[in-house]
Amino acid sequence: CLYAVYDPVSRRCAMARAGHPAPALATPDGAVVFPDIPAGPPLGLGGLPFEVTELELPEGSILALYTDGLIEARGRDIDEGLDALRKVLARPSPSLENTCDTVLQTLLPDHPADDVALLMARTRALDAAHVATWDVPPDPSAVARTRKDATRQLAAWGLDEAAFVTELVVSELVTNAIRYGGAPIQLRLIRDRNLICEVSDASNTTPHLRRARTFDEGGRGLLLVAQLTQGWGTRQTHTGKTIWAEQALAAEEFPVRPVPL
Repeated sequence: CLYAVYDPVSRRCAMARAGHPAPALATPDGAVVFPDIPAGPPLGLGGLPFEVTELELPEGSILALYTDGLIEARGRDIDEGLDALRKVLARPSPSLENTCDTVLQTLLPDHPADDVALLMARTRALDAAHVATWDVPPDPSAVARTRKDATRQLAAWGLDEAAFVTELVVSELVTNAIRYGGAPIQLRLIRDRNLICEVSDASNTTPHLRRARTFDEGGRGLLLVAQLTQGWGTRQTHTGKTIWAEQALAAEEFPVRPVPL
């Protein structure tokens, strides 16, 4: 397994691998490198944690993820395969699809002896007009203010129709962070093709869905978040964890207006 998480706001990419080849990174200046990511054992072997490597990527970089069948072949050393891959990625190409085709045509024989998977992604960066961030005091009274701040930001983005679900998501995630997490707590809204709500805190405890019984006073919030959003999840960070929820937006573009202070 090779696992990567890219943040288009900070342009940082965190990667870890388990018995998998390291990815190739092609930057806009034409350089191609294979990042030094510590090699963990394949999934299911050993009990040690996997080490994470974090890199800041220039906008427009290309990450190429591939299985060993791409670079290993009978009669060819693995270093030769990596060098051939490096040369292809260093050439300018009009599209990722063309680059993928060229990689496969260059490195694979007519009848490969192993299965091959190749995945390429070009990084983008989001500017400040698409991101809003608030530091949240660890006080239950801060939930209402945070909810209002989020609603005002949606209005500035022209996303009023997303306000109902966003208010519920913000209330649930911020309340959980205050009640069960630890300071510092931060709320971040990201407006891209979808709307992403993230709440980060200093605790490593991961929330989980549970079905509340009839007379339970809690336990329904996260279930509602899961039902009303396109997806949700959690990721560990160096300082704690981040819980995110993603909502689908209409296809049309909305104007971005500054938020009055």
